[in-house]
Amino acid sequence: MAARIGISAVETEAMLRRRNEELERELKKSLEREDRMKEELRSVWGRVRVAEEAEERLCWQLGELEAEAVNEAREYRARVMELMEQLSDAHRVIRESSFSALRPPQPPFLNDVNLSILEL
Repeated sequence: MAARIGISAVETEAMLRRRNEELERELKKSLEREDRMKEELRSVWGRVRVAEEAEERLCWQLGELEAEAVNEAREYRARVMELMEQLSDAHRVIRESSFSALRPPQPPFLNDVNLSILEL
């Protein structure tokens, strides 16, 4: 029985050593996985920072473009108003000239008569 206890203790010790080695391998793999995850996290964090900076630049550029578009729209509107005013003036001139063209010309002798009457 003493031999059996000794063998059992030896078997138990060997089994514990194997289990310990297995746990050490798993721990090593776990630590390696953790290191890879930390490195991946650093990499992702770097990409996030780059994306945030790009977003800030794009927002700034968008603001600049919006301001430029507003200014161009104001200039365009002013130009359209100016052209509308010119067109309105042109229509008025045409209308006035067409009214004077529709009046029949007075014969020259009536003009002379009118002048002679005025002279009296």
